[in-house]
Amino acid sequence: MTTGGYDPNQNPDDGKKSPQDPYSQPQSPPPGSYPPPVTPPGGGYQPTGGSPAGPPPGNYPPPGNYPPPQGNYPPPQGNYPPPQGNYPPPGGYPPPPGNVPPQGGYFPPPPANDYGAGFGGPQLSVGAALTYGWERFKNNALVWVGITLIAAVISIGINLLFGGFSTDTTTSVSALSIIGAFVSLVVGILIQAAFVRGALHEVDGNKPVIGSFFQFSNVGAVILASILVSIATGIGFVLLIIPGIIVAFLTYFTLQFVIDQNQDPVTAIKSSASVISKNVGPLLLLTLTLIGINIVGALLCGLGLLVTGPISLIAGTYAYRVITGRFVAPI
Repeated sequence: MTTGGYDPNQNPDDGKKSPQDPYSQPQSPPPGSYPPPVTPPGGGYQPTGGSPAGPPPGNYPPPGNYPPPQGNYPPPQGNYPPPQGNYPPPGGYPPPPGNVPPQGGYFPPPPANDYGAGFGGPQLSVGAALTYGWERFKNNALVWVGITLIAAVISIGINLLFGGFSTDTTTSVSALSIIGAFVSLVVGILIQAAFVRGALHEVDGNKPVIGSFFQFSNVGAVILASILVSIATGIGFVLLIIPGIIVAFLTYFTLQFVIDQNQDPVTAIKSSASVISKNVGPLLLLTLTLIGINIVGALLCGLGLLVTGPISLIAGTYAYRVITGRFVAPI
């Protein structure tokens, strides 16, 4: 109950808030003109009250300094023609070993040397052929002289074996003579092929030993090709001497094509005639020169043939490799 309008339980400060009261509620500023809020640079803004707002919506890269992506960018879109020509593999690496073409589908030409080896080398000359034959023979003279003596002994032995029974009185002896002639022919062909095989080793840069001369497996093709050449040459000599000489000249490289390139007899004869007919001038001069030095060798009691024979074989095989554009090892 109050007396005189006074309530003892009432706080006299009720309804009054001191400006120093830390618990007083904030009051709105009085009306009036105020400057607009300051907008941060970059388009952002700081609203009054609440947490700061982020940037406007959109796709932005994550913050941080990142280097640009490295290498291997995709080519521009579109249909572009491929580059023309055969180019070597990138990186300047040498071609892989063996008889396998590198990238680009081509074989690089073999390097040319002073003796006409490789594509783009000098033309065939008699001097280069004779020099090549002499240098190769000189570096392996004992083997060449040895195989020549072996071949001579074999030939003489066969002729004595079958020719010693030669007589005109009985039929059996005539049959034996025919067999002896056939054996002599076959052995002579194999000896000639052995010499060609040895000359090919020399031109390849390999010094042959005695066994190297018989490293050919196509014996049947060798024998058949030689018989065909002998028949054609014999017919030419029977009809007229000049046709026989021409046939012998055009088929001179038949065994080289059979042994070196493994061609069949007919193809080898055609190949020999083709390349020789395209190089008649230098090959005719070389042939006459080789015949001349072998005549000189025969005049020296036949002993000179131990030297001139191998030189002629190596020089002739060298000429075959040059005119066909095949490899010739430098000396």
